[in-house]
Amino acid sequence: MSTPVPPLPPVPASSPRRWGLRRYLVAGILVWLPILATIWLVSFMLHIMDRTLLLLPPAYRPESLVGFALPGVGAVFALAVLLLTGLLVTNLVGRRLVIWGEELVHHIPIVGSVYGGVKSFAESVLSQSNSFRKVVMVEYPRTGVWSLGFLTAEDVAEVSRRTGEPHAAVYISAALNATAGYLVIVPRRQIVELDMSVDAAMKMIITCGVVVPPDQPHQGGERHLARPAA
Repeated sequence: MSTPVPPLPPVPASSPRRWGLRRYLVAGILVWLPILATIWLVSFMLHIMDRTLLLLPPAYRPESLVGFALPGVGAVFALAVLLLTGLLVTNLVGRRLVIWGEELVHHIPIVGSVYGGVKSFAESVLSQSNSFRKVVMVEYPRTGVWSLGFLTAEDVAEVSRRTGEPHAAVYISAALNATAGYLVIVPRRQIVELDMSVDAAMKMIITCGVVVPPDQPHQGGERHLARPAA
């Protein structure tokens, strides 16, 4: 008569080995994900810049000169075009040509509005103004809920005149997609300026608040506390 075999002990649901494999997997993802994302973004930008080579005659393109494509040549060509354009428009003749061309574009329906808006946005971002250089928070979309935003205009003149108090424009970016968002015009007294840098704010917005920058008190002393609007 055979002796009965005792049943095996149950395997725990979460064994140390399982958690160890998960930890190694997460560690590997954290190393490779930023690297692959950076490579993809750089490759995408180089591909876009290589399209500028289409401005050259076919006989002067790298494929015709050396027999094969040279990735990155478009970036050098695009940089040279930007430098030459900047050199051209900084003199009197080039500036006159740009003004004449802009006046012509502004008379074209829809195209003139789009061109004017893009140019104003580029001038605000690339100039030495404070646009997109201050991180603020405002009560949006309701009282008691604070949203992170960027101060785009210190004063909106007509709104300030009609309401009787200074109003400023704040751009509130959407999470995961910083290029989409909302423009709100709020009283200047309801805007709370932060010491957070623009890069840190962008990281916080894109990661949906997962990456939160550390507190950096203002060197000149603590700024006023945030209070709900009346």
